[in-house]
Amino acid sequence: YELRKQVNGVLGWSRLLSYGSLYPALKKMLKAGWIAEHVSAPEPGATSRRQRIVYELTAAGDEQFKRLMADVGPSAWEDDNFDVRFAFFSRTDIGARLRILEGRRSRLQERLDRVQHQLEKTQKQMDRYAMELQRHGVESVEREVRWLSELINAERRDDETARLGDPPAPPAAPAASDIQHQ
Repeated sequence: YELRKQVNGVLGWSRLLSYGSLYPALKKMLKAGWIAEHVSAPEPGATSRRQRIVYELTAAGDEQFKRLMADVGPSAWEDDNFDVRFAFFSRTDIGARLRILEGRRSRLQERLDRVQHQLEKTQKQMDRYAMELQRHGVESVEREVRWLSELINAERRDDETARLGDPPAPPAAPAASDIQHQ
């Protein structure tokens, strides 16, 4: 329960981890030796009589995590993986972060170009609500492309600053209008 709560806290509201996903993943990681399981009896006076299970990352698990985070290919910037990868950017080197951000931005720009082109072709055939849905999709992708561009620029500034020996600047706070729409 606690593990699921913590993972969901890291991933945010847009991606919730179910128990149906968590337990098979834990079993797979245990079998591969990436995590260790420690079981303890319930504490006296506790409201639950269930055993407490604590999972710990092993050295092999840490190496596997590093391998996964170093993979900056197309799967790293696709919809299904990007937010998870982004959640762990603090443990990813700057070169990998930049490649993932640039790949994501490029993929979204391609998607945006396709949708805008298709919209131009079919605009007259759509009713008002279909048009609004398309407009909303375009605006959402445009907003994410702008956000990614800002992140890329900040990463490059921080990299340049680090190479010159100055401490990196704190990340800029998002504008209130961006927070409302994310």
